[in-house]
Amino acid sequence: MTGRASHDRGAPLSEPSGPQDHAGAAPGTPARRPRTRLLLLLAAVVFCLDLASKLLVVATIDRGENVRLLGGALYLTHARNTGAAFSFAEGFTVVFSLIAAAVVVVIVRTARRLFSTGWAVALGLVLGGALGNLVDRVFREPGFLRGGVVDFVSVFAPDGQVYPIFNVADSAIVCGGVLGVLLALRGIEFDGSRVPGRRSDRAGGTARG
Repeated sequence: MTGRASHDRGAPLSEPSGPQDHAGAAPGTPARRPRTRLLLLLAAVVFCLDLASKLLVVATIDRGENVRLLGGALYLTHARNTGAAFSFAEGFTVVFSLIAAAVVVVIVRTARRLFSTGWAVALGLVLGGALGNLVDRVFREPGFLRGGVVDFVSVFAPDGQVYPIFNVADSAIVCGGVLGVLLALRGIEFDGSRVPGRRSDRAGGTARG
């Protein structure tokens, strides 16, 4: 009886813990949550700002009209763009509509494995901007997937003489794209990890050596 009791007391009460369940989380560290909410919140803010600004422009500024602001540094106008951001490649409305729809699907599918705050911000900006311009292409004249996107900001000169006319969605897409490139150059993955072998890592290794 005594030997058997001693044996029972010495046996482990639970199985040894296996590999970590949460992507490298240390024991006792709470599992990280995906940055999905941040992405969707930022996308919603961009989409609402873009939609509201376009509705205001359509209601208050005639096509071709220019409103001079800040001593001529900024002009508000009302133009329709059938191309990509900043009036690039006009006339390919259907193509860019399909590309925008594909971008939206890819970002939404990526959101579940997104743990990087930086990538959440970058993709949130792109998602909100893509949705804003896609709505124009779907619902505005002349028809489905061929609608003209409302552009209204011209800098330094009217009618995009110096810089192409753009809107809130265009700005968000470009800012999100630039941020994404910077994150990629730094080797930061969607899950927040860093790809080994980047310049910063090599510099750190040299310093440690």
